[in-house]
Amino acid sequence: MTGEALHIGLIGPLPPPFGGMANQTKQLAELLTSKGVTVSQVQMNADYRPAWIARVPVVRAIFRLFPYLCSLWRLAGRCDLFHVMANSGWSWHLFAAPAVWIAHQRGVPVIVNYRGGEAEDFLKKSGQAVRWIMNRVAILAVPSGFLVEIFARFGMKAEIIPNIVSLERFANSQPYRAELHRLVVARNLEPIYDNATAIRALAIVRARQPDTTLTIAGSGAEAESLRALVRELGLDDAVKFTGRLSPLAMVEIYRNSDVAINPSLVDNMPNSVLEALAIGIPVVSTSVGGVPFMVRDEVTALLIPPQEPERMADAVLRLFNDTALCDRLVTNGRADVQRYSWSNVWPVWAQAYRRAVLGRRGERES
Repeated sequence: MTGEALHIGLIGPLPPPFGGMANQTKQLAELLTSKGVTVSQVQMNADYRPAWIARVPVVRAIFRLFPYLCSLWRLAGRCDLFHVMANSGWSWHLFAAPAVWIAHQRGVPVIVNYRGGEAEDFLKKSGQAVRWIMNRVAILAVPSGFLVEIFARFGMKAEIIPNIVSLERFANSQPYRAELHRLVVARNLEPIYDNATAIRALAIVRARQPDTTLTIAGSGAEAESLRALVRELGLDDAVKFTGRLSPLAMVEIYRNSDVAINPSLVDNMPNSVLEALAIGIPVVSTSVGGVPFMVRDEVTALLIPPQEPERMADAVLRLFNDTALCDRLVTNGRADVQRYSWSNVWPVWAQAYRRAVLGRRGERES
């Protein structure tokens, strides 16, 4: 099946705000279009109309859900396939599951592209309902072996189709040079990403390397508490909160950083880690969820246990003081991240789309 013959209904969130799944949805639409695929999108996080509805709980869900369902129904009548971006919790129940059900009712094959590090907890609570929906799906695609294992425990078969990193954005990056001591965390300010541990690690690092700074690129519910922690530790001049940034703005942040930190407590396949590898800066990450499936300790990154600021600080100081280690991690990381380039991922998606569409045609003919 060629790209020119395929019309995909892509269902997912779009920026703003900029974030992992929204960025991946937008990027995928652009890349599929570049291959001649016709892409029609239905946005899960569309603006409320009228805008004041956003301030009214419960009612606002209805105002968003009804137009969403109508758009899905119309799109199912004119496309070959639904590609549904999916996550845990209410996002699944309100947006992903209805998209699958509508496609099933209208005879359109579905690929569910599930991502999210909280899958195990979600499936413990909702596994039966999710299995019921997945029985109506052509392919369950996940970005990591971690999620393959999680879904298998709950009786669902998944296959790996990796996240995509736009390596072209990082093509002109300069080789890593540890002239300064600038740390970056590119995670939202939510409890599961544990930015507090990165801030505490900074305080420990500065006791030995006083010029070390930290940039935190993200937004979220913990913004005020994290700012309070910075003040409490006397780090006001050392920590910069940028808020959530566009992908292009993030490239500049990475280029002006020397070590990337991923302090999360729960994770799947964080694009922030892949982007740091692509631009060529060493990574210190917690060894949670799918992270050990995407990077190898002492080979492409340094992995540490979660919620241990002392271990995080030790890893950062190792990188500051060991040029050979940094060079090894950067060289290996840049080579390894090629697996996530569009040129390598597109054939996998093309084959999955072909199987899904031909499988449904076979069902109709039998």
